[in-house]
Amino acid sequence: MQPRNPSPMVYVMAGEASGDVLGARLMTALRVERPGVRFAGVGGIRMKAQGLVSLYPMDDLAVMGIVEVIPRLRLLRRRMRETLADIAAQRPDVVVTIDSPGYMHTLLARLAKRPDLRTIPRVHYVAPQVWAWRAHRVKRYPGLWDRLLCLLPFEPAWFAQHGLTAEFVGHPVLESGADQGDGARFRTTHGIAPGAPILILMPGSRRSEVPRLLPVFGRALGRLMLHEPGLRPVLPVSAAVADTVRRAAAGWPVAPIIVTALQDKHDAYAAAAEGPGAALTKSGTSTLELALAGVPMAVTYRVNALSAAMARRMITVPHVAMVNLLAGRLVVPELLQEDCTAEKLSRTVLTLLRDPAVGAAQRAAFGEVMAGLQSGDGLPSAVAAVEVLGALDGTKSAVTA
Repeated sequence: MQPRNPSPMVYVMAGEASGDVLGARLMTALRVERPGVRFAGVGGIRMKAQGLVSLYPMDDLAVMGIVEVIPRLRLLRRRMRETLADIAAQRPDVVVTIDSPGYMHTLLARLAKRPDLRTIPRVHYVAPQVWAWRAHRVKRYPGLWDRLLCLLPFEPAWFAQHGLTAEFVGHPVLESGADQGDGARFRTTHGIAPGAPILILMPGSRRSEVPRLLPVFGRALGRLMLHEPGLRPVLPVSAAVADTVRRAAAGWPVAPIIVTALQDKHDAYAAAAEGPGAALTKSGTSTLELALAGVPMAVTYRVNALSAAMARRMITVPHVAMVNLLAGRLVVPELLQEDCTAEKLSRTVLTLLRDPAVGAAQRAAFGEVMAGLQSGDGLPSAVAAVEVLGALDGTKSAVTA
């Protein structure tokens, strides 16, 4: 067992906005457990607010899609070299990689192969979703990390079937505050009448996602305005894509309310949940945030046609939306790829806005899903912090011990 270090260095790597949120909460929780802890690595605005000096802009790593990554390969390779060199220079006590499996798994593999770096404990936070597609990739994982921290309750059992140990630390949506918004404040701040319907539109946090979804969102909005002329669209987006969103939405039939602050986003959720309101969101963590807030929703997504064709050959789960996967049934509509059209999106949203029974059924299922996302008594970030320090100190997992 390693001696307990009162001021260890934790090297934290995040590659996108959701990972930045996880990283910031983890940093906060690590300081509670080990007040002298130091940090290095790569992160975004939230991790920087916790004191991280990012080695390079996190946005350089934020790319998704099989085809979309090709133009960024040269930059990604350069960033990989820089990261490895920095880890070698910093000699951290533990390396924590967060989500972004394409980049992070490559980094972990290179760390594991280098004699001068392989002894540094490695923790990967957010299990790769190989249970959904590309299950054969699980064969590559032995030796990549010392601990794998899972967000979903069924993941440890799945990995155990493949001979890998994983720990369920709870889902971070539970401490997101998504259910703590003030709907009345949002309506007052933005001059929205009490009875005016609100539509939350969530195109994603990556620059590669936004251009694919915003045009169809705008066309769907045009159709909806014919039936709900008082509808107020709200776009909660990350600061990194806010300017891109503003430009893309400039020609919409009604100017959307664009919010980047976390509290404004949660207030918008509350205003939509209190009604009348609904959400149209990309698949991903946003579905769980909306579920926690109680906002009726439809899920949509569109990627490059080649990426979609390749993905369909590999996906092994019946649903894409996380809410549906966790519920084990179709709780919210999924309008993907060729179903992501203005006509279908507008028709689905209109039903959500006008049929209270549909929203009530969704909210009942949301409650069941949220109840299953808690691990033990602590907040997810606190449980994750204990696991990271356990890897650093060489102690057993607190989750399974």
